[in-house]
Amino acid sequence: MDWYGDRKKWKDLRSFVCVESIREVGKARSTERRYYISDLDGSNAEAMLGYIRGHWGIENKLHWSLDVTFREDHLRQRMGHSAENLSRIRRLALNLLRQDKSVKVGAKAKRLKACLEEEYLRRILCRAF
Repeated sequence: MDWYGDRKKWKDLRSFVCVESIREVGKARSTERRYYISDLDGSNAEAMLGYIRGHWGIENKLHWSLDVTFREDHLRQRMGHSAENLSRIRRLALNLLRQDKSVKVGAKAKRLKACLEEEYLRRILCRAF
């Protein structure tokens, strides 16, 4: 693992982790390796895998919510930093919609309600500031 260079430059580096994932769909099989660095000692592989799965579980849940609420997978911003900037705005909007407890519907329905009712939109935006 010479890619990491001088170990002293990595603050609190205690372990390297390699996770190998095998996916089978019908007869097709693919293998993927992901590498991580950690400040944990790495002596408990099960715990390390739990932390990694927990991280990706949160990421996947957020991605799914953004896709359902904003159809993010269908968007095609490619100029400059537009994709990253708009993604941050959508995450902010999703958080604002989730904080609203005045109606008992999902974020997608709250988004539609905010588009149709200016007073509801104002209420959600005013809570943010």
